[in-house]
Amino acid sequence: MTSSSAALAALSGLGFGLSLIVAIGAQNAFVLRQGVRGRHILPVVAVCALSDVVLIAAGVAGFGTVVESFPVVVTIARWAGAAFLVCYALFAARRAFGSSALQADLSGASAALGASVLTCLALTWLNPHVYLDTLVLFGSFASTWAPSERWFLAAGAMLASVLWFFGLGYGASRLGPLFAKPLAWRILDSLIAVVMLTLAIGLVLG
Repeated sequence: MTSSSAALAALSGLGFGLSLIVAIGAQNAFVLRQGVRGRHILPVVAVCALSDVVLIAAGVAGFGTVVESFPVVVTIARWAGAAFLVCYALFAARRAFGSSALQADLSGASAALGASVLTCLALTWLNPHVYLDTLVLFGSFASTWAPSERWFLAAGAMLASVLWFFGLGYGASRLGPLFAKPLAWRILDSLIAVVMLTLAIGLVLG
């Protein structure tokens, strides 16, 4: 394998990886909110990026066939994920329309580190699309490349995830002054509630 073919594989993985994760979703919405608040950004983005690294590696290693052979895994994740998203949507709506929760946001209080990490893990691993995207879709895409090029492809996709989540989390932290007003938080949490509820309905409908 030449250096040019390795570079091409890595760039292809980078582009393919970005196409999968750069979208409005539960995980991105949570990272955005944590970034705006400036709370636990590093642990949250690290969990997201490392989860993607593990899943991408599993997809390249061929674990997508396991998921296809046992669709019950995706079914369980779908219903559990839908229930979690509904609960998160209700909490976001409560923050948007409840004055006490809004004052807590403005005072800088936040959920404990452990709660933030667990929420991030749930939004990642209870999302059936993450298995379809990384294990099945990316795994299938990687299988079309030569064996010597697949891990360069995976490296590019992993880099895409790291760049995206760190950019989203720390980029959103610069929006702090914009959210100094209660109305801005109401709008953000209202949008998050709509996104979460829409995704939950989408999961239930399959």
